[in-house]
Amino acid sequence: MNTRTLLITTALACTAFVGLAQANDTTDSQATPYHYGMPLHVSKVISLSEPDTLECKVVTAEMKYIDDSGKPAEISYRKLSDACENQS
Repeated sequence: MNTRTLLITTALACTAFVGLAQANDTTDSQATPYHYGMPLHVSKVISLSEPDTLECKVVTAEMKYIDDSGKPAEISYRKLSDACENQS
């Protein structure tokens, strides 16, 4: 009986930790969409990312950066995929 209680308690604790990890997951994009002429005030670029594709097409890319005031920011923009560079 004690082993069963221990296993159930352990399973519930693991489930709680998984729930907390998913709640703290910040991979969902909160990027501001770029529009033409929008001032960015980029101090330092942290990362550039775009979806992987084998086709030459327009994709939505994201840039994470530090602005002039030292705050992190993220912006999304449309561009030709990297696959277009390999085609002639």
